[in-house]
Amino acid sequence: MLQFLITKMLQSPNPSLREQQHPLIRQLADCIESTWSQYLDLSPYHLPEDLGYVEGRLEGEKLIIENRCYQTPQFRKMHLELAKVGPMLDILHCVMFPRPEYPLPMFGCDLVGGRGQISAAIADLSPTSPDLTLPEVYRSALATNAPRFSQPRDLPAWGDIFSEFCLFIRPGSPEEEAQFLARVKSFLEIHCQTAIASQPVSREEQMQILAGQRNYCTKQQQNDKTRRVLEKAFGDEWAERYMTTVLFDYVVEASAI
Repeated sequence: MLQFLITKMLQSPNPSLREQQHPLIRQLADCIESTWSQYLDLSPYHLPEDLGYVEGRLEGEKLIIENRCYQTPQFRKMHLELAKVGPMLDILHCVMFPRPEYPLPMFGCDLVGGRGQISAAIADLSPTSPDLTLPEVYRSALATNAPRFSQPRDLPAWGDIFSEFCLFIRPGSPEEEAQFLARVKSFLEIHCQTAIASQPVSREEQMQILAGQRNYCTKQQQNDKTRRVLEKAFGDEWAERYMTTVLFDYVVEASAI
């Protein structure tokens, strides 16, 4: 019954904010949730009650944040955030946090757009191993059929957490938007299939994985653009709590999960 209810929620178009956002955001949000539902055994992940759905004001425009979170035997937390600032800004943000028992990278994806155009699209499977390399199963799968885009973008200064397969672009056409969507879908399918087939690792390896996840999260927390938007809308204290509780939380001990 629980899985049936989750599946119905994933399939329901309302009251999701995506219906008011750029078509690529809507398509990607649907793709993420349908792929999760297809491959993984989902159960709810409960955020703090006041952080699941949030409304505020930014530069005179209404800001809405909608969060959906799930967990599975392989993933501690799977977070999909949609945000909208009036007609100015549409955002999709997604991160999958593996449980430390499994040697899996961090899937992350963001879309930023406004006034009918996507200005930034990024997706990656980011390694958490001590040498910051992806497992061979990912490397061999991702090396084939990698698309090329006309407007690649530079990673931020803290972007050493990303893999060599990281996509960071400004889509230059509807065709490139479709290519980006297809590439992210392949990331997700590879990730989910590999997660299902993964076997638990030793306690020592779990601690190394947790250290890699902590490095990923602390680097992502340095994203000044995200932090500034949240601070302007809700204040410094709320922004810090949201960044460290909802967007990029991490655990230190495997026993804490």
